[in-house]
Amino acid sequence: MFRRLTLLRTVRTPLLAALVVVCLASLHAQRLPPQPVAKVVDVTGQVSVFNSDGGMQRPVSTGLIVQQTQIIETGPDGWAKFEYTDHSTFEIFPKSKVVFQEHPADFEHLLNIWIGHVKVWIQHAPGQPNYKNVNTPTAVISVRGTVFSIDVPDDDHTVVSVEEGIVDVRNRTAINYVIPLLHAGESVTVIRNQPLGLNGINKNGVLAQAMRRAEDVFIQIMLQRRGGIGLPGGGPVGTSGGPQGDKGKTTGTSGGSAPTPPAAPTPPPAPPPPGGGH
Repeated sequence: MFRRLTLLRTVRTPLLAALVVVCLASLHAQRLPPQPVAKVVDVTGQVSVFNSDGGMQRPVSTGLIVQQTQIIETGPDGWAKFEYTDHSTFEIFPKSKVVFQEHPADFEHLLNIWIGHVKVWIQHAPGQPNYKNVNTPTAVISVRGTVFSIDVPDDDHTVVSVEEGIVDVRNRTAINYVIPLLHAGESVTVIRNQPLGLNGINKNGVLAQAMRRAEDVFIQIMLQRRGGIGLPGGGPVGTSGGPQGDKGKTTGTSGGSAPTPPAAPTPPPAPPPPGGGH
């Protein structure tokens, strides 16, 4: 009996100590002030930032440093591009509301998209995954290094479309019997309280193309308002559209007019008539 009590005390003491350490670490993380997580590298239209506690709202400008738990909201003509601390970038399109690292202690958590349209580029070293996740009201999107777009039209729907790499998507409002892996050109719509299935993946690229066209249209409108010929950040306009289109491409059918064909060469003069014209 005495040996059993001694054993229980021996096991219980380290467990209690570990629990105390975890609780103290959690309290320490909660007391830390918000840390800077992203920088504004380009912005146009109405874009505002404010704190999650309802602090004063102020306009976003290039070079602004955004901190954890801060909220970005874009107006009907608002667009902004941000660079994360690991050099990942993301664009927030009009009529969107996004929270940066809503859970500061979770360093893999990148964004929480309440509503709107966001495009993300996750950077990673060759052969080294960069695990990040993005949340919406209905979905959790986990990535290791890829390019993807997310559209949240309302609290009940999330559309995820992948351009490069692999993304896994979970429905946070339903039991996930299947967690689909999306590859380049694939899309999926997450609906509240409806489990995901492999048959829900759009593999023919229709949704992805529609999302990219919408991004292209906005970028072209923004460029026309600016009066410039290049994309935000200095990139040329390509047929793929978007602020990070392929370099070196000339304007294609999605944005500009077709090149003017060269003029036909002038025909040579007619030879003189034989015999001096007689």
